[in-house]
Amino acid sequence: MNGFAGSVVAITGAAGGIGQSLCRCFAAHGASIAALDRSEAVLDLDLGADVRLATAVADIADAASVSAAFARMTAELGAIDILVNNAGYSDQPTFARTNPEGWRRHIDGNLDGAYYCAHAVLEGMKAKGKGAIVTIGSVNGLGALGDPAYSAAKAGLISLTKSLALEYGRFGIRANIVLPGTVRTPLWERRAAKDPSVLETLRKWYPLGRIVDPDDVANAVAFLASDKAAAITGTTLNVDCGLMAGNIVMARELTLEDF
Repeated sequence: MNGFAGSVVAITGAAGGIGQSLCRCFAAHGASIAALDRSEAVLDLDLGADVRLATAVADIADAASVSAAFARMTAELGAIDILVNNAGYSDQPTFARTNPEGWRRHIDGNLDGAYYCAHAVLEGMKAKGKGAIVTIGSVNGLGALGDPAYSAAKAGLISLTKSLALEYGRFGIRANIVLPGTVRTPLWERRAAKDPSVLETLRKWYPLGRIVDPDDVANAVAFLASDKAAAITGTTLNVDCGLMAGNIVMARELTLEDF
């Protein structure tokens, strides 16, 4: 498959579970990959000998570091055609446990960093007269599901995406955002290793009876980045196994029906 042959795809958070799936997905479709992560594990990313790959270690919360990393990767691969704003994290699950420093870190790492990365690639996309920016948000940006600092940042990403779509559409640049539910990343695998029942507990909230796989997210992103989505910009796409369709647990209780 070569749907992205000749394209340079920049992926942030490339060393993580979703990030690696994104890299493999776009590489399998013929893209050159510019992989960025704050972890040096990104330097060991292996996509096969036939894939053009440039890697950079940078914290997306640092604007200067982002600018330098993109300059190095574009010097090696060429201007970025597609940016996937994937990097993000959460480690403060409640408001009571969120201190001002933690709040700032989460806004920096989840929202500001996406802006810095978009800023780094937009001029190159304008020069080409085309481009696509796909951001990985979260269903947390739609409602209160815990992790308040993370959730506030993810809500901000929805607004940022719409602003990019509105202003840059005239240059042939599209911007969309994918909102995953719980994703079976290494983090959740580690939690399941400690408590084997945790994923089963979560499963009952999802109409499809399962949580999201990283490849589910990667496939949705690839669609939005592709020419098949040429008329789609400024949109949010839930990739959540039905979580936000409604409260299935409450519905079962209200109707006394098992569905």
